[in-house]
Amino acid sequence: METNSKTSFQVTLVMVLAFIAGFIIMAIELLGGRILAPYFGSSIYVWGSIITVFMLSLSIGYLCGGKLSLHNPNLKIYGTFFATAAVFLLPLVFWSNLIMEFLFLRIEDPRYGSLVVSMLLFFLPTAIMGMIAPYSVRLMVESTHGSGHVAGKLYFISTLGSALGTLATSFYLVLWFEVNQILVTMVATLVLAGAAAIITGTRSTANAS
Repeated sequence: METNSKTSFQVTLVMVLAFIAGFIIMAIELLGGRILAPYFGSSIYVWGSIITVFMLSLSIGYLCGGKLSLHNPNLKIYGTFFATAAVFLLPLVFWSNLIMEFLFLRIEDPRYGSLVVSMLLFFLPTAIMGMIAPYSVRLMVESTHGSGHVAGKLYFISTLGSALGTLATSFYLVLWFEVNQILVTMVATLVLAGAAAIITGTRSTANAS
């Protein structure tokens, strides 16, 4: 998406998708405690492992997303982040119990067992979703003069999504739905979000040509 071709719809779309990404990141982190509990409990060790993995993966995602945003940033690439994150969430839906059982029987210390499981289940999808925030900023920046304002607005929206994702998941979703139902809904949401970005980016390129 070139600087002079940005439309209000595209800007709004990026903000909405950044909100969705923030919501899903925190929802998955909270669900992580529920997912690991049957095998590793819900002690401070388990939560320490989950939080560590999320912070590490997000930091790497921010770094990679920032670097990728330097090379012809566009909505089509942006959309692939959402679609790829959805793909890497699928093992969490279908094979998390098999992975946890395998490692539970082989790693006696629950601290390291929960850490290894958290890395296997959460690292890749979270790192990919971490790429969304810095890439969103680059898509919205029209000049270096306003870059700080744009970054502040995007991180506000993303963090607001994370806050609402935390409340919605902990207060309501885990009471109303099974964990896998929530995860499947998130996968579908990411796929739709990615499709919206890719379609919009394709149409924008076609119109520009």
